[in-house]
Amino acid sequence: MQETTLTLTDPTPTTQPHLTFLDRAFSPLVKEERDLAFVRLSIWLTLVFLPLLVIMFLPGNFRWWMAPLYWALYAWYLGPFILMLHNTSHRVLYKKKYDLLNKYIPWVLGPMVGQSPGTYYAHHMGIHHADGNLPKDLSSTMPYQRDSFIDFMKYYLRFMVSYPQMISYFRRNKRFKMLRMLVVGEVFHIALILGLLYWNWRPALVAFVIPFFMTRFLLMAGNWTQHAFVDPDDPTNDYKTVITFINSPYNHRCFNDGYHLGHHLKANRHWLDMPDDFLQKKQTMIEAQSIVFTKLDYFMIFLLLMFKRHRFLTKFYVQLTPEDPLSDDEIVALFHKRLAKFSPEQLQQFM
Repeated sequence: MQETTLTLTDPTPTTQPHLTFLDRAFSPLVKEERDLAFVRLSIWLTLVFLPLLVIMFLPGNFRWWMAPLYWALYAWYLGPFILMLHNTSHRVLYKKKYDLLNKYIPWVLGPMVGQSPGTYYAHHMGIHHADGNLPKDLSSTMPYQRDSFIDFMKYYLRFMVSYPQMISYFRRNKRFKMLRMLVVGEVFHIALILGLLYWNWRPALVAFVIPFFMTRFLLMAGNWTQHAFVDPDDPTNDYKTVITFINSPYNHRCFNDGYHLGHHLKANRHWLDMPDDFLQKKQTMIEAQSIVFTKLDYFMIFLLLMFKRHRFLTKFYVQLTPEDPLSDDEIVALFHKRLAKFSPEQLQQFM
């Protein structure tokens, strides 16, 4: 059955746990107490990954059974890490006088899960939010048929070799701080990987090389899904180009990342404020025929799109106007319209 009510179960300020001893110790350091969840996650990821990496890299200590263990932990914690990185890119975690601590998430934890330091910030803040999925955005989904796996692989492979384009973009737009961040972070990460491969190639392959490619694949799959349904009549309107999903376990693990429309409308909106903001914008979303799903997450939606299971996807479509619901055929027609590839002529209008 399709969702017919807007009762939300995702995290809000009232659902946050009481402060622990650890929270109280870090509370004077963070800019906002509500973000202590990121401190807890940072500490936990350190305790999970660092000892395992030390054990794997000790000379003569690596065994291949360690690989699936590392990959299982990587797969489980990648989502929370990336969304912690995302949130702390938009809203600095630690106060200015403790700014060195703000480097810990991207520079220490990032490489452990395949994420180059600084490159996420440079691309996400300097390109994606600057151009909002329009053709100048180097991760724009508009030139692709967004329920085609072949087109997605073109999108992924293009991104994997897009660093010269990103450098050119930052130089052209005189965003030299972003350019420096991109180059330094990527060079550092590649040098780290090459050094570790030379030292001990087996654990380096398991813990750094494979996650390097997988993290970028999953990041692009997420961005693809967030911007899969683009209205060809109004692609500059976030209400008509960015999806939302509600009442999903993923939102509890990944800091309400399903409220991607709310994030694009106000990039530094706190993740705990997303559900309330969603309810406040209901009427505007109805008028724009915004696409909202329930219970799913980006990767479930991505797989359903890749297998062209449009009709099955309608079962998770949220009827924002339950008194006048769309039929399954109407929902599928809406999907088809917003998944369609933009022609070169259409793209040229927004260059």
